[in-house]
Amino acid sequence: MTLITRCEKDTGKERSLELRDAIELLGGKWKICILQQLSYLGTMRFKDLLETIIGISPKVLTAELQQLEQNYLVVRTINNTKPITVSYSLTAHAYEARAVYNALLEFGAKHRKKIKEVAKASHTHAQCT
Repeated sequence: MTLITRCEKDTGKERSLELRDAIELLGGKWKICILQQLSYLGTMRFKDLLETIIGISPKVLTAELQQLEQNYLVVRTINNTKPITVSYSLTAHAYEARAVYNALLEFGAKHRKKIKEVAKASHTHAQCT
């Protein structure tokens, strides 16, 4: 993913382009998970992010953090510790996206519940026939 810039104004297409920008910015399997962890837990070291985001590899976490940093959502800080550690935190700009991923989390929970209900009903119905 490349650095996202403000879309050029166009006749009636600006809103679609803005939506596309937002989807590209937050899209993928891990970006919202990373932002959510940093939002709720605050500044975190790389190792801590790796441990709290189940299933992400170090290579993928590194790439995702770089993209989030390039797009002004995450700040990378090199700490003057021995050994040197790196920590990540959200920018003020990233907090504006919090409502978006909270809405996605809420929808995801409702959707998961619905799928389980339908699967259970289908399984019960199949046993009756």
